[in-house]
Amino acid sequence: MIDLDAATPVPTPTTRPFWDAAREGRLSVQHCDSCSSYLFYPRLACVECGSRRLSWVETSGRATLLSYVIVHMPAPGFEEAAPYTLAIVRLAEGPTMMTNIVGVEPHPENLVLDMNLEVSFENRGGWVVPVFTPVVEAGR
Repeated sequence: MIDLDAATPVPTPTTRPFWDAAREGRLSVQHCDSCSSYLFYPRLACVECGSRRLSWVETSGRATLLSYVIVHMPAPGFEEAAPYTLAIVRLAEGPTMMTNIVGVEPHPENLVLDMNLEVSFENRGGWVVPVFTPVVEAGR
């Protein structure tokens, strides 16, 4: 059994819009209204220009796989979930995020770098978290 209490997010005023959007089935990130950069993880100022003029925007939900590890020795509380894929993806809008790849067996032959992904959402202990699944290409 997964100990979801051990992995429960604790939203702050800065991260609350991200979690609220996820609960609604939307992947939102911050956008700098000064330099037009997209930001993830949530923060108080733009990492590109330092502006505090940040707004929340819904993303396309598309991403590409940059890197991954197949977790066989999970953190406490996640023993029953192993093996699973922990990944870094680049959102179509530019920022990267750490996430899980789901909908595909966690084997290297199924996890091709630069593969196209799309966001999905999973309920985990009362929280909705974004995860990514491989895009099924037409004709495959």
